[in-house]
Amino acid sequence: MGSKQTILGLVRANKPEPAELPKLDNAWVTYADRQRQFAAMIESVGGRCIAVANTDEINRALEEIPAYAAAKQIVSLVPGAGQANFDPNLVDDPHALAAVDFAILSGQFGVAENGAIWVTDANIRHRAIYFIVQHLALVIPADKIVDNMHQAYERLSFPQPGYGAFISGPSKTADIEQSLVIGAHGPRSLTVLCLQPPVSH
Repeated sequence: MGSKQTILGLVRANKPEPAELPKLDNAWVTYADRQRQFAAMIESVGGRCIAVANTDEINRALEEIPAYAAAKQIVSLVPGAGQANFDPNLVDDPHALAAVDFAILSGQFGVAENGAIWVTDANIRHRAIYFIVQHLALVIPADKIVDNMHQAYERLSFPQPGYGAFISGPSKTADIEQSLVIGAHGPRSLTVLCLQPPVSH
């Protein structure tokens, strides 16, 4: 008997006992203040979260970000937000987006538990823009923040083929000598602009 067969035989002879799948009707974690928890988690993973009331406040917040002020190529797919001078939907090759310094894009909703934001390729020709840009700002509705990933997965639907991903903080890795490096594989910074719902009178 060869070594491969010996190893497989030992694995088969020492299999763990079958275990029941976990139930999914548990009391999942919830938060009294979802937005506060969400902001804290964004900051804990190297991002920044700013509450804004309207487009004017979005633009004022952007102007206070050094990376935005210094940006030469700016993309904005959020109406009224920022001073865009480059349209990513007009280029055929996504490699052309490598020169974009700052992108302002929409997030569908956020997750208080871990600061994750769900993004899709709706109205975006090249989804690479989320990851190839130097600095990323995501605008999300503050009232669309859910407590946990269980609730987040319940919100996901794909009525037709498409793309979606959860983004939490800027790109980072600690694989090299266990030293945290920000911006190694994607955006060097992430700013989340939480758009507050209108105040009813």
